[in-house]
Amino acid sequence: MLRPLLNRLLQKIAFLAPGGSSLRPALQRWRGVSVGENVWISQFVYMDEIHPERIFIGSNCTIGLRTSIIAHMYWGPRQANEPNAPKIIIEDDVFIGPHCVILPNVRIGRGAVIKAGAVITRDVPEGAFWGPPPAGILGFASVPLVSRYSYDEFMAGLKPALPRKVRNINITRT
Repeated sequence: MLRPLLNRLLQKIAFLAPGGSSLRPALQRWRGVSVGENVWISQFVYMDEIHPERIFIGSNCTIGLRTSIIAHMYWGPRQANEPNAPKIIIEDDVFIGPHCVILPNVRIGRGAVIKAGAVITRDVPEGAFWGPPPAGILGFASVPLVSRYSYDEFMAGLKPALPRKVRNINITRT
């Protein structure tokens, strides 16, 4: 009963504490996260409060600002630590950019670089530069999404953008 409360308290302290290469990694180790040497954990990093023992971070890694590492996906009472429980393994020399989400049962290979804002749902190969495609125009809003208009009015005024390949073609008239 006391261990889960202590675990959550340590996570809350690690979330805000100074010391990205000292205090925050130490607090995560005390919680049960396996953390290698020379690891930087930025502020506002969330690591699973229920199953920290399922998170493995290698040496020489960087975990970016506001990253969430979620080691379980189930509803209801806490499940026992069965041998085949999902784990998150971040191998040595990995860089994880800010605002990433890492979901259960994922291995991030040695030397991988995870682009800011990525959602990791499957294994990342060793040395990969991984992340979402660059942002682009999705559509055009003829009705702004502000309080004087309803969401339905906004949606009715939304016009899809042409696919990127079509938008980038220069058309000359003869």
